[in-house]
Amino acid sequence: MARSITPRRKILTTAAAWAVGILIFFPIYWTILTSFKTEAQAINDPPLFLFFDWTLENYSVVQERSDYMRFLWNSLIVAGGSTLLGILVAVPAAWSMAFVPSRRTKDVLLWMLSTKMLPAVGVLYPISLIFVRFGLLDTRAGLIAVLMLVNLPIIVWMLYTYFKEIPGEILEAARMDGAGLKEEILHVLTPMAVPGIASTILLNVILAWNEAFWTLNLTAAKAAPLTAFIASYSSPEGLFFAKLSAASTMAIAPILILGWFSQKQLVRGLTFGAVK
Repeated sequence: MARSITPRRKILTTAAAWAVGILIFFPIYWTILTSFKTEAQAINDPPLFLFFDWTLENYSVVQERSDYMRFLWNSLIVAGGSTLLGILVAVPAAWSMAFVPSRRTKDVLLWMLSTKMLPAVGVLYPISLIFVRFGLLDTRAGLIAVLMLVNLPIIVWMLYTYFKEIPGEILEAARMDGAGLKEEILHVLTPMAVPGIASTILLNVILAWNEAFWTLNLTAAKAAPLTAFIASYSSPEGLFFAKLSAASTMAIAPILILGWFSQKQLVRGLTFGAVK
């Protein structure tokens, strides 16, 4: 018999959850708050939380100094393109590992995951040489390819986990009804795994949107996304905290809105399973 939760324990659990949530959200709150301060107020000691002269000057300066829409458009193309390409590659790979496994399948999965532990700077030089050789520096196509490969292990792992929850008997029944490999993946497997695929897409978009190392090292002006837009407000003259906060707020706003409206779908995908 399941143990009932006492009122005291429920209160403590709720308070702990709120404390963790506030702790995680505070940096975002502080960034947004600082974006409405003057530079002097931004570095005031003690910090100003609510009682200060709110201003939109930082947003005006950021808009005048930088072409925000160009950076935003690059982020949308790079995040969307790398996600789409990653899903197209990962779905067949995860299908084969989940439903046609070999003795080395687990080893391959572990090897793929181990590549995420490799310091990115360790492969920056050879990748830069490849980009120079094929004319991919400061191009969206090159950035899409790199971010797809960087996030591919996570995409394959997540889809593999979701596909393993789907009974193989369903796919066998589809084969007996005459479904080929294409029909099996597109018309049987994919519809059943929609929650898992959707959460994988959302997570990959977030990862690609927030990627800074590769975007700062492989782009200059033409293909620079919003992460480069933020970095442009750190200059040899010093850090302009209020303007940097305004730029950061403008950069994270689209992904925050996406995450807010898709949080139910993301949680549903993370708890997805065909066998209940």
